Amino acid sequence: MNLPNKLTVFRIILIPVFLIIMAIPFNWGVVTWAGTNVPVTSLIGTIIFIVASVTDFLDGRIARGQHLVTNFGKFADPLADKMLVMTAFVILVEMGKAPAWVVAIIVCRELAITGLRLLIVENDGTVMAAAYPGKIKTTTQMLSIILLFLNNVFFNNIHVPMAGILLYVCLFFTIYSGIDYFVQNRSVFSDGFK
Repeated sequence: MNLPNKLTVFRIILIPVFLIIMAIPFNWGVVTWAGTNVPVTSLIGTIIFIVASVTDFLDGRIARGQHLVTNFGKFADPLADKMLVMTAFVILVEMGKAPAWVVAIIVCRELAITGLRLLIVENDGTVMAAAYPGKIKTTTQMLSIILLFLNNVFFNNIHVPMAGILLYVCLFFTIYSGIDYFVQNRSVFSDGFK
């Protein structure tokens, strides 16, 4: 297993750790930052999400730069991204930090693209790698999640417009990249329109 694949597996392992830290009401106290009491669990969960997001950037960069792209990586990397992002968005909805309708659209798109990937593998045996719009989508999703968590942790519910703006930018790229994937791979559905 090469380094990019190890980073992907590490990201997958971080997801349940992140979920447990953010979902179970541990009482590990608070730290004070700029006059605001920050729950330690929120701070740790945010750091875990940031570390997991950085591994996404690193594994792809290393894989492409060192020609270590594998079918496992093409399959597991986007799957790890989807699991991480969907887990974080569900937590943000529960915290009241992200609108449920935005997250519902994102989750539906991710499920649809996962189904499309399976159809492509079944039809011609190739694993569909992430296209450029999909990479922008993932980057904007992760950045918006990080800003929403940082807003919650450090600014104690003070409205930070950039977090909300980036959430809607990520929604745009989520929809756009989903449409792009289906348009680029419409031949998979050709038998249904005969």
